[in-house]
Amino acid sequence: MANCKLWRNFLLSGLLGAFLLAGASFVHADDQTLVGVVSNTHCGLKHSTADASGAGCVNTCVDAGRGTYALVVDGSKIYKLEGGTAELKKLAGLEAKVTGNVDGMTMQVASVVAGS
Repeated sequence: MANCKLWRNFLLSGLLGAFLLAGASFVHADDQTLVGVVSNTHCGLKHSTADASGAGCVNTCVDAGRGTYALVVDGSKIYKLEGGTAELKKLAGLEAKVTGNVDGMTMQVASVVAGS
């Protein structure tokens, strides 16, 4: 009987620990908002200034699989964007405010709006 209680407590402790570790992996840093020009990883800095004529080039490369959407910030930093493809396509070549989780030079996009 005492052996059963010991095993039950051991299993419950193990399950609790596993849930706590799993929960910790879902904790994200606060989202950040970056403002820049929507480009792609293939063209990069070629589209560092907002220009509606760049939309065709940016979208053509992404549609052809030659790159993914990116945000050029301050004319020199390129953040690879993951997600938000429909909104990014509309703002290709233009200034945008992109909000999401930044990890290094990659952003998981939560929202995209036209820049000011």
